[in-house]
Amino acid sequence: MTDEAYSDRQSFIEGKVLLIDKPYKWTSFDVVGRIRSQLRRSLGIKKIKVGHAGTLDPLATGLLIICTGKQTKSIDRYQGLDKTYTGTFFLGMTSASYDLETSPENPRDTDHINRVLLEGIAGKLTGIQLQTPPLFSAKKIGGERAYMHARKGLNTILSPNRIEIKEFDITGIRLPEVDFRVVCSRGTYIRSLARDFGELAGCGAYLSALRRTHIGSYSVEAAISPEDFGGILKSPPSA
Repeated sequence: MTDEAYSDRQSFIEGKVLLIDKPYKWTSFDVVGRIRSQLRRSLGIKKIKVGHAGTLDPLATGLLIICTGKQTKSIDRYQGLDKTYTGTFFLGMTSASYDLETSPENPRDTDHINRVLLEGIAGKLTGIQLQTPPLFSAKKIGGERAYMHARKGLNTILSPNRIEIKEFDITGIRLPEVDFRVVCSRGTYIRSLARDFGELAGCGAYLSALRRTHIGSYSVEAAISPEDFGGILKSPPSA
């Protein structure tokens, strides 16, 4: 998309699809809020719909599809596309959130771990399956987000979702760290995949790094940062 396209006020109202590279520790709603405020400030759009097509956890980075204006009606279609992730599992410890949102604990031995075992586990976790979401997630339980139950110390069990891991490759081994690439269906929690991977490995694991590289055919290589988006918006003409 050219800089000129970013200065067209009416086109954002009619609807645009923006590819944003979400920064580390930003929530998906942080990005939505930043895009909305930039459109209001730079283009003088007082009211505009802005939404994202698939949440990324704060500790993850990568591709976030943002829809504006009438394109927000297409959000569900984008959410239904397959996702591609790269990241790292840390073996030999677990965490309550299945990532670094909570402190790792329960150290266990990893001397038995080797490439054959790891690739075998990846194979077992490939395909259609039922996956239990993390309690530290935005899933709703009786109208309340699951992470609120977790922070209250409630031992709530979420219902499993039917998901599909379409590709699962081990791309690097630096024990206790294991790098991976996964292509998966809508509704997949990579943190839960880390938990399941660690259980099958017999030593526990948590997700230590995650990046979403693709949503369908959309690539993070074509994405820009929220700051860069604000920088290329052009100010509205003077009255």
